Amino acid sequence: MQYLKEIFCLFYPNICVNCEVTLLQNEKYLCTVCNNDLPIIDDNPHTNVTLESTFFGKVPIKSIRSFLYYQKHGITQKIIHELKYKNQQQIGSFIGNWFGTQLKESGIFNNIDYIIPVPLHSKKLKTRGYNQLTKFGQTLSNILTIKYIPDILIKVSVSKTQTLKERFERFSDNKTKFKLKNYNFLEKKHVLLIDDVITTGATLETCCKELLKTKDITISIATMAYTQNL
Repeated sequence: MQYLKEIFCLFYPNICVNCEVTLLQNEKYLCTVCNNDLPIIDDNPHTNVTLESTFFGKVPIKSIRSFLYYQKHGITQKIIHELKYKNQQQIGSFIGNWFGTQLKESGIFNNIDYIIPVPLHSKKLKTRGYNQLTKFGQTLSNILTIKYIPDILIKVSVSKTQTLKERFERFSDNKTKFKLKNYNFLEKKHVLLIDDVITTGATLETCCKELLKTKDITISIATMAYTQNL
């Protein structure tokens, strides 16, 4: 069996999702060089306040953490693109394992009741075939031992892909709408809302406003990446 596996790898080698070199046997998804180049966000008061400032005066957020800095043409953009558009769903698990371990060690989300992903519209989900947050959310759920509930928040309008919008359009987009299926279920609960990338924060803000229709709900946020410069 091992011999057949080695023959298969010879003709269909695993390659780094960023630089596309052939991975060594102990490497997964990223080569060692690219793995070391990942722009991981330091968990310190300064960066945490910077993340929180995205939502100051808009929606009340208990805590917010993000794993990677996202820059145009950078490694984070490449791997997120592979995850979202190239069916490389294992990248969600890869990021979730690394980020989830950090979050567990910090204890920042010890009092979370549920993990909720930003949903895709049903039409986009059918076209793409998957939500890029599913593996990420499931992995965080396993590591943090918090239940993952992907279907309670739904998207009821279709919006353009964020990468195709101009900056002004992102800020002024009021067409994207979300709907919470059950307002009583999350009453007095602390939920962790997850997404891939924080740009302007508009999508997360809209989700939070819908969640806040629930009585005494507390919201925290965790994302794979954060854009410093729009």
